[in-house]
Amino acid sequence: MDFRRASAYHKPQHLLQEIAARFDPARVAISFSGAEDVVLIDMAQRAGLQFNIFSLDTGRLHPETYAYLERVREHYGVAIELLMPQPQAVADLVQEKGLFSFYKDGHGECCGVRKIEPLRRKLRTLDAWITGQRKDQSVTRTNILLEHEDRAFSTKEHPLLKFNPLSDWSSQDVWAYIRAQEVPYNELHDRGFVSIGCQPCTRAVGPHEHERSGRWWWEEATHKECGLHSQNVVRILS
Repeated sequence: MDFRRASAYHKPQHLLQEIAARFDPARVAISFSGAEDVVLIDMAQRAGLQFNIFSLDTGRLHPETYAYLERVREHYGVAIELLMPQPQAVADLVQEKGLFSFYKDGHGECCGVRKIEPLRRKLRTLDAWITGQRKDQSVTRTNILLEHEDRAFSTKEHPLLKFNPLSDWSSQDVWAYIRAQEVPYNELHDRGFVSIGCQPCTRAVGPHEHERSGRWWWEEATHKECGLHSQNVVRILS
C-alpha cells in the first residue's frame, strides 16, 4: 500500500500537522516507547514537524529496548528525553517490599513510582502530549478519542490535552506502515513480544493470544493498565 496516497492513512498525518500549528513546539511532545509511537515519529519527520520526544526509563527496561531507543535517536537524528523515577522512592519501595512485590500486591504501586510520578513531572511542563494508543489494543481502551482533555493529569490551573492519532488503527495497520516505510522497531517483536514494557512484567505471547496478554500476565485482562492512560480506561463490570 502507498501510505502517501491512501486516504485512510491521511488522518494521523493531518492531525499531527494540526497539533504542530496549534501549540508552541516547546509545550507539546510525543510519548515514545513502542511500535505505534515510532510510527508517529516517522510521520512527523516526513512532514517536517519538530515535536519533542520523551520516553519513560523505569530502570527495568529490557536491554533490547535501550538499544532500540538509541537506534531511533540515531535513525531520525532526534533527541529523546528519558524520564527516570526518583531514586529515593525506588529505594524505599525496594527496601520495604523487595524487587518483585508486584506479583503479590499488583503492579500499581511499582508503576506509580517508576512511571506515573516521572510522567506527571513531565506533563506539568506541557500543554499537550501525543500517544500511540489504539482502541483495539485492550478491552480497557475501546473508547479512546483522537483528542480530549487529559483529566488524569490536568489541574484547574493547568489543563492538558491528549492526542491519540492512531486510535482507529489496527495492529495490522501499524505493522504494514512499519514494513512499507522501513521504520526501525524493537527486536523483541521478532521474538514474540507484541506489547513491550518492563522486565520481568512483559513476556512473549503465543500466536492466538491477545497482544496485551504478555503484560502483567498474572493479572486479569481488565487490570492491564499502569495508570498512564487512566482516563481512557473502560471500567469492566464482572
